Amino acid sequence: MKTYKIIKKGLVLVAGIALLFIVILLFHIITAKPAVYETPNLQVSRIDFKSNIDSAQAKQICTDLRSIKGLTSDSIIVKRNVVVYFHNNKITNSEKVFNELMSKRPYEAHRFIVPANLANKEVCPMDQNSFSYKLSKTINQFFN
Repeated sequence: MKTYKIIKKGLVLVAGIALLFIVILLFHIITAKPAVYETPNLQVSRIDFKSNIDSAQAKQICTDLRSIKGLTSDSIIVKRNVVVYFHNNKITNSEKVFNELMSKRPYEAHRFIVPANLANKEVCPMDQNSFSYKLSKTINQFFN
C-alpha cells in the first residue's frame, strides 16, 4: 500500500511538471516576437584573381580588405583564385571596395558582376509548390 502511494505521488509530480512545462511553452509561443536582424544591409561580393592565390598572398589580401571601412572583418573567404567578402551596403559597395583594394597593391584581378539574366532570378533551392515547403512556411508563420 505504501509503494502505491509513492508511485501515485511520483506520477502526480511528473504530471505537474509536464503541465507546467506545456503552459510555459504555450505562453512563450504566444508572446514571442519575430526575430529582428541587425544586419539587413549585409551583402556578399566577389573578386576574381587571374592566378591562384598562395597562402602569403591570401594573408595580404585579407589584411588589405580588413582595412577597408564597411567590410565585416570576420567574413573574408579566399579560395584558389576567388575572394568572397561581406560588406555593409549602406557604408560601401563592391566597386568602391574593389577600387580601394587595387589602390593598395597591384593585384591582377577583376570584380565579379552578376550577369543581368541571373540578377533577378530566385535562388530558393526548394520547390515552392511542394507540400514540405508549404508546411514549413505555415509552421514558420505560426511561430512568428
